[in-house]
Amino acid sequence: MKQNRDTFAVGLMTGTSLDGVDVALVKISEEIPQDKEDAATAGDGVRSQLLHFISRPYSPQLREKIETQCHNESSTVAEICSLNMALGEIYRQSVQQLLDEVAVKRRFEPALFVGFSGKPDFIASHGQTIYHLPPSVAKERGYTASTLQIGDPSPLAYHFHCDVYFNFRMMDIVAGGDGAPLVPMTEYLLYRHPDYHRLLQNIGGIGNVTLLPKGARIEEVTAFDTGPGNMMINDAMRLLYQREYDQDGEIAQKGQLIPALFEELQRDPYIAQQPPKSTGREYFGAQYTLPLLKRYKDHAPEDLIHTLTRFTAYSIAESYRRFIFPYYQIDQVIVAGGGAYNLALMRYLQDALPQIALLTQEDLGFSSDAKEAIAFALLGYLTKARRIGNLPTATGASQAVVLGQICPNPFPEQD
Repeated sequence: MKQNRDTFAVGLMTGTSLDGVDVALVKISEEIPQDKEDAATAGDGVRSQLLHFISRPYSPQLREKIETQCHNESSTVAEICSLNMALGEIYRQSVQQLLDEVAVKRRFEPALFVGFSGKPDFIASHGQTIYHLPPSVAKERGYTASTLQIGDPSPLAYHFHCDVYFNFRMMDIVAGGDGAPLVPMTEYLLYRHPDYHRLLQNIGGIGNVTLLPKGARIEEVTAFDTGPGNMMINDAMRLLYQREYDQDGEIAQKGQLIPALFEELQRDPYIAQQPPKSTGREYFGAQYTLPLLKRYKDHAPEDLIHTLTRFTAYSIAESYRRFIFPYYQIDQVIVAGGGAYNLALMRYLQDALPQIALLTQEDLGFSSDAKEAIAFALLGYLTKARRIGNLPTATGASQAVVLGQICPNPFPEQD
């Protein structure tokens, strides 16, 4: 085995929950067999270490602007064009804040940052999803399969004098996939276990799960979106309580189930749709939630929050029952994302999965908040090395492909 030079990457993630920008400085190392022939495959020896992480919240005004552009009825070309560059500048400010904090941290923990020059080798940015049209949805609506993430990378490349990798989802769509989920490749690299069948459940705006059978080979890994994560709960909290989210699940724990609403949600066709599948704000966003709240407005607000929280737990557990449990006896479910901090949601999920160990990223020594920012740093690493970044078993693509586009360092002679 030979050890590659450590790579220092910044990963940025802005998710469907529209809560802000997650930024991680990640040290990536890799051991490569001397006789390795296929450089286009992901390496089993890739390892990552989180060096620093920040989460920079969106202002309510910015979040409203983004959400307005996510819907056909309210979006405009001019606003999306402007927002694309405005988010690029916000990404630049966020990375600068991260590096400023790292500069201070290095003085107190120099051993942690050995080899880091103060400048990242590259930046990898997911971008802010505005609209998502996977093949099945696009065909049904008469559109071309596509996905749109905005937040132009040019300010990052210009200011930090490095290459920026972005727009990771589109190549998978060209290969016939949904363009999502993409995180499963990085989960295969970091979380597979020789003895445990694991499910990695992310609960962001949308919920998604990755199956890692024990000792998994890459072709055995599957993943799909389970349905809404925090999205419907957060939309309801904003309308009913003028709060961004239900902290610790406090409101949900005070409420009771509304059977009619719960049964209506259980009948949603997405729950029964066979994987591979993906979804987003264009399906489970405010245009889905607010009419429900209007129809059930005679019920107590805490009961509405309780029922939506129970539905998120149900959609996750039911996805397992339909599509995973018939084939695998799962040992561990490891939860990440903002939903991992919702104590009510975690309790309802554990109640639905009584025989399975329900863990969080923190239980394994990782960070629930930073997981996806780290994932995109790793996807950028694979793109830089011209290695495959998608899993066709997860996205439905016809083949494995190198993902992403590159915004090059515009000042190569200076660096």
